Amino acid sequence: MSLIMASPSSSSSKSRNYRFKVFTSFHGPDVRKTFLSHLRDQFQGNGITMFDDEKIKRGRDLSPSLKRAIRESKISIVILSKKYASSGWCLDELVEILKRKNAMKQIVMTVFYGVEPSDVRKQTGDFGMAFNKTCANKTDKERKEWRKALTDVSNIAGEDFKKWDNEANMIKKIARDVSDKLNDTPSKDFEDMVGLEVHLKKIQSLLRLDYKDEAMIVGISGPAGIGKTTIARALMSLLSDRFQLTCFMNLSGSNHSGLHDYGLQLRLQEQLLSEVLNQDGIRIRNLGELQKRLSDLRVLIILDDVNDVKQLEVLANKTTWFGHGSRIVVITENKDLLQQRGINNTYHVGFPSSKEVLEILCKSAFKQSSPPHGFVELAESIRHLCGNLPLGLCVMGSSLFGKKQDEWECVMRRLETNSWRELDDVLRVSYDRLHENDQILFLHIAVFFNYKDCDLVEAMVADDRNLDIKYWLKILVNKSLIEINPTGEIVMHKLLQQVARQAIHRQEPWKRQILINADEICDVLRYENGTSNVSGISFDTSGISEVSISVGAFKRLPNLQFLRVYKSRSDGNYRMHIPEEMEFPRRLRLLQWEAYPSKSLPPTFHPEYLVELKMRESQLEHLWCGTQVGVVLYK
Repeated sequence: MSLIMASPSSSSSKSRNYRFKVFTSFHGPDVRKTFLSHLRDQFQGNGITMFDDEKIKRGRDLSPSLKRAIRESKISIVILSKKYASSGWCLDELVEILKRKNAMKQIVMTVFYGVEPSDVRKQTGDFGMAFNKTCANKTDKERKEWRKALTDVSNIAGEDFKKWDNEANMIKKIARDVSDKLNDTPSKDFEDMVGLEVHLKKIQSLLRLDYKDEAMIVGISGPAGIGKTTIARALMSLLSDRFQLTCFMNLSGSNHSGLHDYGLQLRLQEQLLSEVLNQDGIRIRNLGELQKRLSDLRVLIILDDVNDVKQLEVLANKTTWFGHGSRIVVITENKDLLQQRGINNTYHVGFPSSKEVLEILCKSAFKQSSPPHGFVELAESIRHLCGNLPLGLCVMGSSLFGKKQDEWECVMRRLETNSWRELDDVLRVSYDRLHENDQILFLHIAVFFNYKDCDLVEAMVADDRNLDIKYWLKILVNKSLIEINPTGEIVMHKLLQQVARQAIHRQEPWKRQILINADEICDVLRYENGTSNVSGISFDTSGISEVSISVGAFKRLPNLQFLRVYKSRSDGNYRMHIPEEMEFPRRLRLLQWEAYPSKSLPPTFHPEYLVELKMRESQLEHLWCGTQVGVVLYK
């Protein structure tokens, strides 16, 4: 016999959509009359309804509806009485329950109702006699499956009826444990998100849900596409039953540039109140109305994509605006924004491990955790090219779903040279929000300085204005656009590098500070049509058969500081013509020229600004005549 207990979703209880289901496997009318009736009483008023399957017709095999009920349940409770093993139906249920436990990580709870765990484990005593009687005329396969299931379930720690003086107290504890486990389990909507449970546990520890004396604000930060919003929505699903009211408010479309206007501040608070109270058309006359309406309510409010301090000042300036026990979760790419508001309880969503990265890709591409036969190397290659950003992996995997191997190879070639539009649209938002100076530094790091030492980059970028480069780097770190690893290297994600390249391509040609298009660079070097705006050239000569540089090419580039000439792939030889009279720019700080064709640098070369010189596989026999000071040479 079995029961299904389900908890209706707080957002849709009228339509009876159940967010949590609990399957209970038992046998015997004594269990029904005492244990289950009391358990039903415990759940009254707690949003959990119990459904009886007593009318389901028994047959040789479990019915599809019963299997579906087990599959859809978050928790299964197995009530092991002396008569449990006398029912082959119950033993089949148990086998199915444990299959789901292993395959879907379903929670299984046990209650030893007048039977010793050792009797269940070894099938001895009255329990064993009932089991042996049920096994009569059964196949060896069935008996073996049942024995293993009983052994496994007996090893799951549970409540022992004999150790309780009062059955009612035991049932209260079981009901409380069920409720706690349900509240610790995110909705099935999010079960495919790899690593979600770890994120949720860490965030819940910050929220201190047992502390109900006052409201609390917690921050979640991380780069675009890392999964912050998905984690927050799962958090909302997980915790909604613990609060009187909940609200998930996305601020990505908020016009924060005008939030100094009192009227716009009122409109933003009206939007929040409308979403929290689930009432359309709320109008307020002053900013104190929000506090007046919410200060007595225990609310969970998630503010997603916060990108300006003023948004927090308008929507959650003080914890006293909200009732005791309220929690406000602020999601942002900018850790500095959280610091400005004094939000110290923060959780940074980091990049997944290599194992998790492959699993994320495979779940989108194959609807399973690992690649099938024939796709292992292809999946690894896509993982490497796409990097470890969950958004990129999901978009990529979804686009590859159902594709054949040759189509995967085609996608790999495309990915090597292009940014996917879906990703670019999402990630470029972070870039567009940067100040102009921050955008310039972002582009230079993406093209020239990824995986470079932080101190070296500071020396490269420093200029006559004595700008505090550490400050600008910190801004990019706080906005999750770069990281500085423990060894001091600046690291930018591959997909963000693609965003930078796309941003450069979108610029008007005469406004570009960095040139990366090979054909454009060839024209600039041959026809001397560069401009003083250009500060960097990154020239990939792959696919270029011949390069001609005119004598005055660099004279038209007086502010060029970073020059990088390289070949990303080996595709045959190419010819490059460098006139002896050619002059490099005087302000050059980085000179990287692979396979430089001449035996020395021009006699007019001036290295006084030079910080890094890399001339791998070049024809150089000597750099210059005389002694030059202040050069860092990397071979």
